[in-house]
Amino acid sequence: MTRERQQRSEGAALPRLGTHLLLEGGGHQAPQLRQAAVDAVAAPLLDDLREVVDRAGMERLVERLEKAVQRLETVCQGPGMCGDGSPQGVAQYVQAFDALLAGPVAEYMKISKEVGGDVQKHAEMVHAGLMSERSVLVTASQHQQPAENVFSALLKPISEQIQAVQNFREKNRGSKLFNHLSAVSESIPALGWVAMAPKPGPYVKEMTDAAMFYTNRILKEYKDVDKKQVDWVKAYLSIWTELQAYIKEYHTTGLTWSKTGPVATEGAKAPSAPPAGAAPPPPGPPPPPAPAPTGSSSDDSASRSALFAQINRGEGITAGLRHVSDDMKTHKNPALKNQGGPIRSGPKPFTAPKPACSANPSQKASPKQPALLELEGKKWRVENHENATNLVISDTELKQVAYVFKCTNSTLQIKGKINSITLDNCKKLGLVFDDVVGIVEIINSRDVKVQVMGKVPTISINKTDGCHVYLSKNSLDCEIVSAKSSEMNVLIPTEGGDFTEFPVPEQFKTVWNGQKLVTTVTEIAG
Repeated sequence: MTRERQQRSEGAALPRLGTHLLLEGGGHQAPQLRQAAVDAVAAPLLDDLREVVDRAGMERLVERLEKAVQRLETVCQGPGMCGDGSPQGVAQYVQAFDALLAGPVAEYMKISKEVGGDVQKHAEMVHAGLMSERSVLVTASQHQQPAENVFSALLKPISEQIQAVQNFREKNRGSKLFNHLSAVSESIPALGWVAMAPKPGPYVKEMTDAAMFYTNRILKEYKDVDKKQVDWVKAYLSIWTELQAYIKEYHTTGLTWSKTGPVATEGAKAPSAPPAGAAPPPPGPPPPPAPAPTGSSSDDSASRSALFAQINRGEGITAGLRHVSDDMKTHKNPALKNQGGPIRSGPKPFTAPKPACSANPSQKASPKQPALLELEGKKWRVENHENATNLVISDTELKQVAYVFKCTNSTLQIKGKINSITLDNCKKLGLVFDDVVGIVEIINSRDVKVQVMGKVPTISINKTDGCHVYLSKNSLDCEIVSAKSSEMNVLIPTEGGDFTEFPVPEQFKTVWNGQKLVTTVTEIAG
């Protein structure tokens, strides 16, 4: 190889010299000679270049390619990636849910932390529920829809978080921010939209409307006092508003499952999301496996399928009927009436399976709570009374309020002038009071009777079935506001001392007049 280079170098010496002379002197043959000189110089250089590429260059190229392949393999085997290099948990609707967590949810968590106390603790529970829901969404994005019992097991963490939020409210009824806790507790079941096919969006709206009663109370109380509380209401409600829009775009008729992945199992786990707002509490132990379906459920399903198959035969279904002769008819053969009924030989009619009794002691009815009638600060607490007909609150002040909770088949009398009265979750309760300067509220109750002896400006009835309001002559200008309630009656006193009953309208008609909706009361004829 060295000898060949030497020969090439010697052969190229004269052309190089000739090129120099031609460039200096010039001549009519200069272009041809110049090209020949260039070719003579370029030829050995090209040979050298080919040799470098064939040996050292190729080796360096192979090394670079090997390093690049190693980097790609390292990236593909990194966290968050599957064996084929595709990322896990990044379906489009999971990313959209992460945007919801980073936006409205993070704002709600921030303001809740500023409010502090019970509101902050409650918000952390809500965040944990949202993170459990995200895990279900990630599982659905990577798996096909499983059987009903497996799906129920996957939803169990969400159900537990909903229960925790509602229990926190029940345990903190004396909280100064009870309206905040109630607003969250009434609407948190909206997290169950993943199981509400085919209309998950309207379900979330219904749960949001349930919170409006309490959020309106917060706005009314803090509108001109504390802007932070108003911002809290807006931030919390925006979560459900954005969730409705999210469901409408990605899960219009129900939770969207993958069509290509494996069928989901109870052990399916989803990668954790980047932190948004407050960190969720550590996850608990995995849920126990669901009980295996019994043979009766499969028999019921088979019977039901056979029933529908028979119905789908149309007119041909009568082909299997046999003729009934006169001697088999009871109206023509009275002796048949004295005989026992025919023995059924075919399958028994379909009946809905009864829910199995759970052997889990934690699901048994909670123990009876102690009855209370006490003054706590400026709040009278009357709770958990049954069959008590002589409950009396007499030592009252104008700034005090009364909260009556879960009293059944009892009677309560409140003497003097008080700020407000609230009846919550009461049944067959009779309330008699003198004067209220604020409002009397009846919530989540049934078959209650309220009598005003003096004066009251407003009575609010919400989510109550059966309510009789007896007004006095001094309270005839009282405003009665009702929502989601039925069987409401207002009784007006007469000159003779009796009462005349007037039902509160429950049915309405709404029409569009070209500019706005006009709602009027509809009277039922008959």
